[in-house]
Amino acid sequence: MDFGVFILAQQRGYHQAPETVIRNAIEQTVAAEAAGFSSAWYAEHHFNNYSLSPSPLMMVSHAAALTKKIRLGSAVCILPLYQPVRLLAEIGMADVFSNGRLELGVGSGYQKFEFDRFGVKIEESQEIFNETLDVLQKAFAEKVFSYEGKHIQIPPTSIAVRPLQKPLPPLWITSGNPQTLSRAVREGHNMFVTALLNGMDAIKTLRGKLEDVAASEGKQIDDLGFGFLRCAFASDNQAEIDSYLDNARFQRRISESLKYRRAESDDGYMVKEVPGQNDPTFEQLRANLPVGSVNQVIDRMLEEISVLKPKLIAIQTQLGDLDQKMMLKQIELWGEKIIPAIQRELGPGKTSSAQAA
Repeated sequence: MDFGVFILAQQRGYHQAPETVIRNAIEQTVAAEAAGFSSAWYAEHHFNNYSLSPSPLMMVSHAAALTKKIRLGSAVCILPLYQPVRLLAEIGMADVFSNGRLELGVGSGYQKFEFDRFGVKIEESQEIFNETLDVLQKAFAEKVFSYEGKHIQIPPTSIAVRPLQKPLPPLWITSGNPQTLSRAVREGHNMFVTALLNGMDAIKTLRGKLEDVAASEGKQIDDLGFGFLRCAFASDNQAEIDSYLDNARFQRRISESLKYRRAESDDGYMVKEVPGQNDPTFEQLRANLPVGSVNQVIDRMLEEISVLKPKLIAIQTQLGDLDQKMMLKQIELWGEKIIPAIQRELGPGKTSSAQAA
């Protein structure tokens, strides 16, 4: 059982300087390696305060110079927003900079706001995603490759700097599209999934969905690799827990307002936090999520793992304006107490590495 940190790099207000948000992201990565986390993951978003991480591969490359063994992942590169051959070169560079520690997460995107500003039609995102995924696998498997698709045409081309991991780094696919998940299963890629801020019922439903997708391709889900993105926080201080939950709810409010195209802003940048119709209360979030004392978090995580059975759990660490010192202490706490306890309970026969997934 592996654990990672997922770093969204959010700006909840102008009281947070952008450079501070990015430096905090890197500081959390260094702290995660020291605490024994196996991986750190960086988001990709553009043009507003939802996330200040426009290039996960640049984040990976910078973090690689400050770390030695933690694996570094994109979660995710939004493939339709990239010029494909440039992306290939940057993947090769990032894997070289990290000495073969890159985990390559990819997705099709969902924020029309971003697509409009890149000049890409979001209605075509799935087609472009599939073609770009074709290109990724073809380009690194062949010395000289070409591609002729509906959206992408590439003449005979060779990529100079190639990944150290052959033929390419481990691929992680995130999508709400069953066809995309089926492709991940069919081609043997890892998947990234989430239950958002929901509880055990949602996790059981998610497990059933993954089983169905795997069965549709004649496979068993437990033979495949998938990671679980989760909000979780351990403390005996209720005010600290509530601060984490408040920022987690902020993240969902902004995400949903962008996804469903109802985002509001006074200045065209800072998205307003508007409560949703089905906003969870703190009481509901405390019931839904692994939050509470160390032992409560361990027990709840074990319960979720027993149902979902992921290979990796990525804990959301950089949400809203959560206090950086508090989060660094939290990362250390997971390394000292929570992760070792969970791994002992699962036993050596049930552990696995993200690289092998």
